[in-house]
Amino acid sequence: MSDVINQAVEALNAKLGGEGFDGSVKVEIANEGALIVDSNGARAGDEDAECTLSADAETFQGMMDGSVNPTSAFMTGQLSVDGDMGAAMKLGTLLS
Repeated sequence: MSDVINQAVEALNAKLGGEGFDGSVKVEIANEGALIVDSNGARAGDEDAECTLSADAETFQGMMDGSVNPTSAFMTGQLSVDGDMGAAMKLGTLLS
């Protein structure tokens, strides 16, 4: 497992505060792997989800540390969304 994925899982679980996420989102990080955020929290995984977000590691790290706004990343093509936009927006709110 990639260090980027492991760090993302840890950071997302911290942001979730021990709570699950209402929905399911897969986050694909280019050249690193994928993780799932769902009612069980965040974990490394590549299963199907309601929504898939795709970004490079730098963009995703920026979204995690607050230096990149998820909506701006989507509007500028740094982040792509496939599937349920509502689930993506809920996760984006969590990241902000």
